[in-house]
Amino acid sequence: MSYAAFLVAAGFATLLGVYLVLRYVPDYPLTAANPADAGGVAVASRGEILHQVVRVSGLLLAALALIGVTGGWFLAGWVLRPLQQITEAARIAATGRLDHRIRLTGRDDEFRQVSDTFDHMLDRLRDAFAVQERFAANASHELRTPLAVTQILLDVARDDPDGQDYPNLVNRLSITNARAIRITEALLRLADANGIGATAEPVDLATVARGAVAENAAEADRHRVTVDARLAAAPTVGDGALLAQLATNLVQNAIRHNHSPGTARVTTHLDPHRATATLRVENTGAVYPAAVAAQLSEPFLRGSGRVSRPGQEKGYGLGLALVARITQVHGGSLAIAPRPGGGLDITVTLPQPAGQPGPGRADGRRAP
Repeated sequence: MSYAAFLVAAGFATLLGVYLVLRYVPDYPLTAANPADAGGVAVASRGEILHQVVRVSGLLLAALALIGVTGGWFLAGWVLRPLQQITEAARIAATGRLDHRIRLTGRDDEFRQVSDTFDHMLDRLRDAFAVQERFAANASHELRTPLAVTQILLDVARDDPDGQDYPNLVNRLSITNARAIRITEALLRLADANGIGATAEPVDLATVARGAVAENAAEADRHRVTVDARLAAAPTVGDGALLAQLATNLVQNAIRHNHSPGTARVTTHLDPHRATATLRVENTGAVYPAAVAAQLSEPFLRGSGRVSRPGQEKGYGLGLALVARITQVHGGSLAIAPRPGGGLDITVTLPQPAGQPGPGRADGRRAP
């Protein structure tokens, strides 16, 4: 209807212009320049010409209205067909199906751009829901184990109350309960990192890395892992507590998932050309396929599976997941790669605050 209205309005304006021009025709009987050539044919007067223009204009406007409505109907259907596809895809997605895609073809116009953006959004939503479902399933699995052990111990004690070694029972229940508490605390730390953004305060990655190495020195001694700390100034901006947790998780990961004896190297440096601060942790250890190493940042995924190897510190598969989330909220990037001889090479790259000086000198300190 809008298309028809504009078409009729344009036609009316054109015919009105013709009408106004014809009003300049002289208002007296028109004759041929040579009366002999008239042949007895009467020449129309100005009034007759204007009357005929008005009559023909009415017919033309009616035709334009008909053409406008008919053509506008088909044109609107052709133009809005992609919008119908987008609406249908949105309706399908609203039912919970995230596998449907528009995949609009044709010219690269606004509808094509909206369609591609909508498909990309559905891809991101599908991946996010898949990760969330895996997280919920894995969290339930991890928490079910200590709860199931507790239930079994209690059932055995209830069925045979006189034959129980209660000090041993209490000790086992305490250990199992402590494991459930640690898992819950790890989940809460991950939820905290998911729920907040980094605070903007100056932080030196060298300082937080040095603190993480010192904090875990005793554990490194127990595992006979030598930690080589080569820490150059690497200033960035972020949440000091979260970045300290990030460094601690990386150092603990390098110590616990290592050979005995083994080595680990912690380095920090500043790249003034790329304006980035980097924390890199390398360790010896088991050989990881590249595909396995790339997935270690997902919650509850461990390089050795859900059960830790004998003699290895038990973990919950949340350490690198927390590192990945902290890196993300700080606008950085995380790279996890297997080392050729075994172990991992983990690099956290964070943006450098504007106006910082060049990199400092490495201190070459070595921690046992």
